[in-house]
Amino acid sequence: MENSTKSYLFIINNGPYGDERPYNALRLAMNLAKRPEASVRVFMTGDGVGCALGGQKTPNGYYNVERMMASLARRGEAAT
Repeated sequence: MENSTKSYLFIINNGPYGDERPYNALRLAMNLAKRPEASVRVFMTGDGVGCALGGQKTPNGYYNVERMMASLARRGEAAT
């Protein structure tokens, strides 16, 4: 079987907190980026750009989306 690269594009347009969509997208993207056969890109638009902003104050009970984004950026590609 041939080793082919699979490409994944995640589009995040929701703000980092108050909605689970950005968290779930980043969590899936981070796990896919660990696979050698995967190419992961994240595109943030609208309120989703807030996911990449530094110095976020994480509300109680939420994961720090800024740290998740930084971890993903080290493994994949990110565009705003």
